[in-house]
Amino acid sequence: MTTTTPSDVRPDPPHSPDDLSLTEFGYRQELHRSLGRYASFAAGFSFISVLTTVFQFFAFGYAFGGPVFFWTWPAVLLGQLLVAACFAELAARYPISGAIYQWSSRLSNRTFGWFAGWIMVIGQIVVVAAAALALQLVLPAIWSGFQLIGTDPAITSADGAANAAVLGVILLALTTLVNILDNRVMSVVNRVGVTAEIIGAVLIVVLLLTHSERSPGITFHTEGAAQSGLFGALLVGSFAAAYVMIGFDSAGEMSEETHHPRRTAPRTILVALGAAGLLATLIVLGGLLAAPSLTDGHLAVDGLSYVLTSSLGDGVGRVLLADVVVAIAVATLAIQTAACRMLFSMARDGRLPFSGRLARVNPRTGMPSAPALVVGILAAALLLLNFASPEAFLAIGTTCIVMLYLAYAMVTGPLLVRRLRGEFTVEGTDETGARLFSLGRWGVPVNALALLYGLFMTVNLAWPRAAVYDPAGGHWYFQWFTVLFLAVTVVIGMVYRAYRTRTVVTEAPEAVAV
Repeated sequence: MTTTTPSDVRPDPPHSPDDLSLTEFGYRQELHRSLGRYASFAAGFSFISVLTTVFQFFAFGYAFGGPVFFWTWPAVLLGQLLVAACFAELAARYPISGAIYQWSSRLSNRTFGWFAGWIMVIGQIVVVAAAALALQLVLPAIWSGFQLIGTDPAITSADGAANAAVLGVILLALTTLVNILDNRVMSVVNRVGVTAEIIGAVLIVVLLLTHSERSPGITFHTEGAAQSGLFGALLVGSFAAAYVMIGFDSAGEMSEETHHPRRTAPRTILVALGAAGLLATLIVLGGLLAAPSLTDGHLAVDGLSYVLTSSLGDGVGRVLLADVVVAIAVATLAIQTAACRMLFSMARDGRLPFSGRLARVNPRTGMPSAPALVVGILAAALLLLNFASPEAFLAIGTTCIVMLYLAYAMVTGPLLVRRLRGEFTVEGTDETGARLFSLGRWGVPVNALALLYGLFMTVNLAWPRAAVYDPAGGHWYFQWFTVLFLAVTVVIGMVYRAYRTRTVVTEAPEAVAV
């Protein structure tokens, strides 16, 4: 990784080799190519956002899995690394914005690829909303004045859920503004935020491990798990790790804004996931070892915020929580940016309603402004569900994971079919003359395991467990929320595709060729 240099924030001159590489795919350079290696890494790392997601779902994972839920973290990391390895190959071969949509379209067909992109972008919008909700887990813990509604800050309470929605909408307004201003501003905010997050994450790991109250052997215990049986505890406990380790494909999403994308994106996809997964695993371990008690109920309700303030003291704990706030803000920004690039890529091919407007790039800022507004408004609308019931927090969080896992499988599936037919090879060189990233003879086994893992986790996450999604009873729609949301997404997509087939005689000239 490199530090910030002038080339990180200055667009390439017209007709640079990076820009011209788009012509083979039928596109012209419109987005400003201003991201270096560290900025590309930051795009993937900030989407994953260790501090945001670990703090957001630690309490849930512990509540259902007990201390043994720790082992779901290395297991999920291994599974996602298999997926990321496949994506790294595709990032080298197809360095285009809208990665999941573009990759799936070229590996299968335009209709299947469209649904992969459609599911992915809807999932990304839900992830934006879920990330913004995380502010509720830290801001009131820093200062009670951030509890603008009611008095109970717990996100599982009516007051906490409503306050989370208010704080989330405020954050979305700010990230939408940054996503409209300039991609140089967005890049600087992203890099600074990721640097602060990495420093904070390392400090948290060190401080928690040096304040241990028990030995690592506790991670083999299931005491306190709400889910009966070891296997059941691990299945539900894995939700936390599954939620954390998504979005590493964002480095591929930003390919059209990255210098030397064929060389840079594959490496930053793997490094971002590896670094984030390792830090997340160590933070979870540190939290389990440093918690004042594993049985007083706090860990399953207040999560890591409780561990930091109680084990490290209010002063140090609140400083570290302030760093978590920065991480949440940057994560929300990065996820919104990725969703904007997906909308832009699909609209550029004329594949969405109002494509002309959504595909328009401001020549001065290098930003597609309309997608930023669409993503921000739709994510804010989802936050209103929190006013209906506290259970909306978990429903929104799980739904976004399922959507992304399914979209990932819609890439690894067609890729495996191509490999088995002998139709997929990674040949040629990157911008520096080195060979493109390739799995070589390991391609088929890695790809097959990646697909099986992805499908298994999709079913596991979407399974309508009443004890998980509707523990109080009486809200069947939350128990089935993920399945219903996915079904509605697919039906809306089918209706639009049918309407478009009847009304559009010819595709846009720049439509995807497969």
